[in-house]
Amino acid sequence: MSLSRTHCVTLLGVQGHMVEVEVHLGGGDPGITLVGLPDAALREARDRIRAAVVNSGENWPSGQITISLSPASLPKSGSLFDLAIAGAVLAAAGEVPLERLADTVLIAELGLDGRTRPVRGVLPAVVSAAEQGFTRFVVATGNAAEARLVPDVDVAVVEDLSGLCLWLRGEPCPAPEEEHGERPRGPGEHGPDLADVLGQPVARRAVEIAAAGGHNLMMLGPPGTGKSLLAERLPSVLPRLNRAEALEATAIHSVAGLLPPGSPLVTLPPFASPHHTSSRASIIGGGVGNPGPGWVSKAHHGILFVDEAPQFGRGVLDSLREPLERGEVVIARASATVTFPARFQLVMAANPCPCAKPGNLCTCPAGERRRYFSRLSGPLLDRIDLKVELQPVSRSELLADRAFAESSEVVAERVLQARERARSRLADTPWSTNAAIPGARLRRDFPLEPMALRVLGQAMDRGQISARGVDRALRVAWTLADLSGRERPGPEETAYAYALWSGRAW
Repeated sequence: MSLSRTHCVTLLGVQGHMVEVEVHLGGGDPGITLVGLPDAALREARDRIRAAVVNSGENWPSGQITISLSPASLPKSGSLFDLAIAGAVLAAAGEVPLERLADTVLIAELGLDGRTRPVRGVLPAVVSAAEQGFTRFVVATGNAAEARLVPDVDVAVVEDLSGLCLWLRGEPCPAPEEEHGERPRGPGEHGPDLADVLGQPVARRAVEIAAAGGHNLMMLGPPGTGKSLLAERLPSVLPRLNRAEALEATAIHSVAGLLPPGSPLVTLPPFASPHHTSSRASIIGGGVGNPGPGWVSKAHHGILFVDEAPQFGRGVLDSLREPLERGEVVIARASATVTFPARFQLVMAANPCPCAKPGNLCTCPAGERRRYFSRLSGPLLDRIDLKVELQPVSRSELLADRAFAESSEVVAERVLQARERARSRLADTPWSTNAAIPGARLRRDFPLEPMALRVLGQAMDRGQISARGVDRALRVAWTLADLSGRERPGPEETAYAYALWSGRAW
């Protein structure tokens, strides 16, 4: 037979789209024509696949070969089409039967010697194909564990093109040696511990509140006061990701090529810390051709830590406002519009001035300090729920705080209980954390006593807090009530929430 077809998946962001790979063998001079909007990497597949077929001991057909990737209007990129194209070519030439190709999705890159190589984005590709009714997949050994995360699908694993041919012919193929590795330890598993940060009880409490309610956090203080240490330990007190959250985070890390060997499922909240020289595209996402996820998406269901925040470009920082509000990033290109999920907690840290010297040692003029902080716009700071200042601590304070510093395990238990209270209260809503519920719904469905709202009302009358700030302070007040086991916030919680929102350093 001179015509065959199989299936593969192309990715736009983290969304997979089915592609039908058709191969037609014609007469005339030998040659390969590839149509269907392939990118440069996909065009190179022609020579790569021919070498893989020949070096696997199979016969490469003579004459003109036409390869069509349908739908033709959908851009295709990457090397994940290699195995599907090779299988279709061999089936069209009569080297392998067509039957098992009909409803099978083939995803792998081929080496010149015929070996299969893992590719990025296998998890979202298999999920998308399974949603469209496909249940049989063939992948490389390195992608086996990732593909098998999707329930109710049959995943065949091949080490090389010869193994695929044996599988298509119904013959037993050698069992591949699947990768096994030690799962990387998470922050809460014998890693960084919150008790390591001594002398900063208020900041440790702010980290606990941020974890319990999913709030954004800003820390101001001289170098060496523990800002980075606290940010790195925030994931250690967060609950593990549930199944749906883990699959979403894993899909993004798969597309970005960040999945560690032997650990296909991301179960701990991700922690992303971009450098202050990062561009807007690297933060939000983008790139030439098929856009890739940025740092805000790599931190999906986790923490985005912006250290030395005033050293970032103002445009870069302000670009965080949209994902903070919407929980996603939309990137428009001429060929397609790509959406990446980006629901994260923002943690920022900054020195008190450009020289970063404490107290009387600072020589920065007032104008220079204002310019330094001018990159932190008011609308961005308005979206920060908690603002705390860290002061240098003495040796005696460090020693005294040892008896009061709690471990991440102890704090994480309180955080989990507080989240359970919030989840129970919000059970009839689409939200599960205090930071996620819109202010209008919070005020309407969970009203507070007038006495509890007095401090926020007075601050609003004086112009010290915006309407958005009131909503954020109310969310923090509910988190404080959840942590203390109270039914609803009182004047004490709202006053403390306002103090945390306003930040005495600002």
